[in-house]
Amino acid sequence: MTTKTSGVAAPALIEISIAHSPDSDDAFMFYGLATNKVRVPGYRFSHTLCDIETLNRRAREEAFFDVSAISFHAYPYIQDNYTLMGCGGSVGEGYGPMVVSAKPITPEDLGKMKVAVTGTLTTAYLALKIFNPAIETVTVPFDQIIPEILAGKFDAGLIIHEGQLTYSSSGLYKALDLGAWWRETTGLVLPLGGNAIRRSLGTDSLRIVSQALRDSIQHALDNREAALEYAMQFARDLDARMANRFVSMYVNERTLDYGADGRDAIRKLLDLGYERGIIPIAPKVDFVD
Repeated sequence: MTTKTSGVAAPALIEISIAHSPDSDDAFMFYGLATNKVRVPGYRFSHTLCDIETLNRRAREEAFFDVSAISFHAYPYIQDNYTLMGCGGSVGEGYGPMVVSAKPITPEDLGKMKVAVTGTLTTAYLALKIFNPAIETVTVPFDQIIPEILAGKFDAGLIIHEGQLTYSSSGLYKALDLGAWWRETTGLVLPLGGNAIRRSLGTDSLRIVSQALRDSIQHALDNREAALEYAMQFARDLDARMANRFVSMYVNERTLDYGADGRDAIRKLLDLGYERGIIPIAPKVDFVD
């Protein structure tokens, strides 16, 4: 297919649909592509913003987007249609999603409580179930977890976004840091989310689009002030200092490349989920480099 301009046939652009969550760290990561600071000859990128649990389910049910941010927990369900990019991941270096409560409790107490979670395909949920499969969970929109704990509707809640930095200002207590627990248990980082790309794009596009995301991440890291200013529109309840801290936690050198140990951590997490019956599909993890 060609597009005609002034009587001269021009090659059509390859359209790549990208979906990611409306969070400051994802916005920072995609800043270069979303603002056309990073361009790829012959390609045009469109962006859709959606919460991560919705993206997990869309990728599983529809394989709708060419590139989609996903929780690593969701990957085995979509692995036939998608592969993982070697860049664009968020990992917890000894920190990660937290279970918080309205009063001080111990991690052992959680087995006797109802815990609000953002969705059953999130990596946070998978890690929580590996920690203690007996924990009873109820799905609640991520932005309602802290309010519903405060309202007494739940004993505790699993928080995955900026609430990791703001929970104490709401008067809540940390019962469990899953990133710290995972590091103590395995010695590895806790891989939380990555970017999956549709296999049917073909070898050349898989490589070119993956490099475009890596370039976008590098552009944001090299132009931090401008990228943070862009990301601030998605920084729920965070001031500039806290937004910078949150972005630093989840967009860094690991986001450019997981490293061998980061890739091992992804496989370890998913293999454990499968061995313990949480994930019903044997994971087959591969990457575009």
